[in-house]
Amino acid sequence: MHGTTQTTGSSRSDLWTQVVTRLHTDAASVPGGASVVVVLALVLAVVTVPAWWTQARVVVTVVHELGHGLVGRLFGRRFTGLVLRGDMSGHAVTVGPARGVGRVLCTWSGYPAPAVVGAFSLFSAGAGWAPPLLAATSAVLALSLVRVRSAYTAVVMLALTAVTGALWWWAAPAVQGGILLGSGAFLLVGAWRHLGAVLQHPGSGSDPAVLAGLTHLPRWFWNTTFVVTLAASSWWALRSLLAMA
Repeated sequence: MHGTTQTTGSSRSDLWTQVVTRLHTDAASVPGGASVVVVLALVLAVVTVPAWWTQARVVVTVVHELGHGLVGRLFGRRFTGLVLRGDMSGHAVTVGPARGVGRVLCTWSGYPAPAVVGAFSLFSAGAGWAPPLLAATSAVLALSLVRVRSAYTAVVMLALTAVTGALWWWAAPAVQGGILLGSGAFLLVGAWRHLGAVLQHPGSGSDPAVLAGLTHLPRWFWNTTFVVTLAASSWWALRSLLAMA
């Protein structure tokens, strides 16, 4: 009996040691040279080949909607639902005052979110932060599972959570760094593509239109803030890329 307890305690200790080890930064995960070129070439292919982009862009939508939900939480709103659709669109449901700073920031955060997350991912890849960032990402995705409100949403979120968690736990550091670099670049380019779509085809229910109704500031003002934020994120990302090259 005593031996069984000791073995169990040792197993738990070993597991905890492995978890802590996988949360450390790792210089071996920093992409460099040819690997950077290869990863960026793959990202370029995904975002330019229509069939691939149509399937992959749901990742940009997930970050867009989580941006609404998480920023809403930070400013006093309740994040109660996440819905993704087969056409790769989606929406986040937050509950709170119909007007006010919290509602404005919650609404504004969607389009900048993929660009900011993408730029931070590129910076983190260059800093060797791939292991802890993958762990944090899988945790956020797992916590978001309780917010899903459709079968398709559940499938997408479960897949992203499983893949991210597996990469954190089992992938070699070099693979983790390459994945972080690629996903960051993809989110950044995807952010520009999503913003371009809403600029070309503005709708009454789009984020810029809702912001105009909430604040009485024109749509062009809010679109300008999106462009400035994406441009700043792109500049940060480019600096990180040059440092890795």
